[in-house]
Amino acid sequence: MFEPDIAPSATLLGLLQRGRGDGTLHALAAERPDALAALDACVISDPRRDWQLESRSLYYARLYSELEGSLDGIEAHLFHPDDGIDTDDSRTGLALAVLGHLAAYGRRDALDLLRRYTACGTNWAWALDELALRDDDTALMGLAPAVLDRFPTGPQGDAALRSAIRDAYEPRPWRLWAAAHPRIAAASEQAPFDLWQRQLGRTGATPGWSAAEVLAWADRVTEGDHSGAPHDAVQRRAAAAARCLAAVAGPDDRPLLLQAARDGAEGARLAALRHLVDREDPAAPGLIELAATDADQRIVDAALDVLGRMRGPSAAEHARRWADPATGGADSALGEAAAQLLACAGDERDAPLVADALRRWLAVRGADGDGLAALVDGAGRLGATAAVPALRYVYAETVSSQLRGRAAWALSETDPHFPAGPAVECLWDCEESTRELAARHVATTGDARVLERLRRLAADPAEEAEVHAAVRGRLTAGERVR
Repeated sequence: MFEPDIAPSATLLGLLQRGRGDGTLHALAAERPDALAALDACVISDPRRDWQLESRSLYYARLYSELEGSLDGIEAHLFHPDDGIDTDDSRTGLALAVLGHLAAYGRRDALDLLRRYTACGTNWAWALDELALRDDDTALMGLAPAVLDRFPTGPQGDAALRSAIRDAYEPRPWRLWAAAHPRIAAASEQAPFDLWQRQLGRTGATPGWSAAEVLAWADRVTEGDHSGAPHDAVQRRAAAAARCLAAVAGPDDRPLLLQAARDGAEGARLAALRHLVDREDPAAPGLIELAATDADQRIVDAALDVLGRMRGPSAAEHARRWADPATGGADSALGEAAAQLLACAGDERDAPLVADALRRWLAVRGADGDGLAALVDGAGRLGATAAVPALRYVYAETVSSQLRGRAAWALSETDPHFPAGPAVECLWDCEESTRELAARHVATTGDARVLERLRRLAADPAEEAEVHAAVRGRLTAGERVR
């Protein structure tokens, strides 16, 4: 996770970076050199906060096709000397994925770039996966020597080769090469056994079979558990301990668990608190309220995280009190977490509290951040019409295409103007689920672009099956109406 440099949403670059449908529409209406410059900037410097969750490649590839854009900028980026220095997949992954889609659209220059980069680029495995879906057997066979040369003969090279085969997203090239290269065939046979051995090796110390032993184990974070920050390791151990408590703790252990949740050491306290919340113990809300005022911020953060697991009428009543502005606690961390709980598990009476929490969030933090998605989803689930202006702001300003899609869904549930407004733009959105949502809701009269866009989506072989189904259903319904 990182913070990319995102331009304002009112600019062409800002729209394209966000993957908004209006980005495509504005790019097609702009001067072609300006549009291509902004497009190149997006592909060369990935604007996504989390490239593993957010879609952009098909969105950008479609725009390259419509603008008939040159791939010179992508080529310069792929073969820049930095490729040998910055070996993280995120540096070139978006560009390679865009080339993959362009190759599927028939762009020979995109296919040639993928072949060249597979032969000599650092992120060659990603490029090979793109080719596996689009290239012919003859061309793939020609790449085998260059790929095999990356793995020197010897134990280390053989181990690296097995790892590459095991981790390949698309196995087709390796299966082709195994028939002609005995070394690849041998590595292909050994790779599954390597994975099996790794899985067998993931054993560790386990707790004893009493509540007291489990709580003690929750506080023992061994050196092998420190894959992240120490506090992260404690939280992981506490979550595992809570699952163990579910199996071993009985009614007689309740006093021990209450004491641990009240003032135990960090790991034991978190494990006991989570266990009591999962069991809907009547003391759990009070213990969370106590932990939320602890001097140790780690305890506070963990308690608020556990609060989100609370369910049931009693939990909702406590959350309403914590989130109510009239009590003065709505602006506190506990009040914010309580509002998120109501967004996830409250009922219609909680719509005003959720809408109010959403407005406060935007005023303080803007249109992004952990926890905002729960409020957006809750506003839609509860039909909070008072949240429509806030939802429109999130839709327009967030840099997360995933969050924008959730805001679009919430608007479809609360805003009567959604079918003729945002839904039209959403037909060009970068996220498949947002395009599908738009296809199901968009008004097919009053905007000539809508039917044309629906027809193009229906005919595009690169589009996802869910979007095809929604689009064709909408087109059929529109024809019946006419």
